[in-house]
Amino acid sequence: MSTLTPKRPLAGRPATPPGGGARPRRKRQWLGKNPFGLLLSAPYLIFVLAVFAYPLVFAFWMSFHDYFFAAPGAQVDRPFVGLANFQEVLSDPAVIRSFGNVGIFLLINVPLTVVLSLVLASALNKAVRFRTFLRVSYYVPYVTASVAVVGVWIFLFSGNGLVNQILGPLAPDPAWLINEQWAMPTIAIFVTWKGLGFFILLYLAALQNVSEELYEAAATDGAGKIRSFFSVTVPGVRPATVLVLLLSTVTGANLFTEPYLLTGGGGPNGASTSPVLIMYQRGIEQGSPDTAAAIGVILVIGVLILAFIQRKLAGGDES
Repeated sequence: MSTLTPKRPLAGRPATPPGGGARPRRKRQWLGKNPFGLLLSAPYLIFVLAVFAYPLVFAFWMSFHDYFFAAPGAQVDRPFVGLANFQEVLSDPAVIRSFGNVGIFLLINVPLTVVLSLVLASALNKAVRFRTFLRVSYYVPYVTASVAVVGVWIFLFSGNGLVNQILGPLAPDPAWLINEQWAMPTIAIFVTWKGLGFFILLYLAALQNVSEELYEAAATDGAGKIRSFFSVTVPGVRPATVLVLLLSTVTGANLFTEPYLLTGGGGPNGASTSPVLIMYQRGIEQGSPDTAAAIGVILVIGVLILAFIQRKLAGGDES
């Protein structure tokens, strides 16, 4: 009497589990592979939801309603008004001008930030004298409160300030911060100078990942310092450049403190107002949070569009 031997599965074909049927599907692990890590990150997630996500959703809701401040606990009607708040703000010349002002600011601030921070970071990455001192010197303005350095800039750019004394007859009249043509460019230069240390730090970190062998190969091919900079350094720090573009655009679009302090709240004649400053004036000072929320929604959409365009142009998908 012969005994039956079980058939071996064919090569390359998985064995059928006992009992027949397909292999049972694995249960989805909603908590991930490390639930303890999710637990540790939960406080920050709650912070983001409470401080960023909820206000953004609430502002979006307010922009479509006739919303106004009321006493705590009071039951008031806040009817749906559709696009009325958006029509009101888009027909306001002051709001339109504020977006134009921040556009001028971004055109000056973002290119200056990218170029100066990359050039200075490349210089500080080399073995130069007083390198540590220079790194700290560039970073100090970033960690210093704007209120502390605004007074110095007002002194420098006033009518009798040091800058005008150096320029002599070439100085603008009226002075920089009370001149409609020069107020916003002066603010852009101030913000660039103040935030330069942070972006230099980002580029210094990115430069550590650029291999020295690439510079040696470029030098072997006859490339000089300038050619090596554009052929090796610039492509090597492209991910950092995308990040610098994004951060400088977002922070620039949210400009508030500098025009509020340097030009007394958007002067002269609204030449330095920003959308966020208009939001503060409408929402807090004038008690119209619904129109202020509509300005905020337009600003968020505009920043998202700019960030998308910058990412495509700078090759963010590739980096």
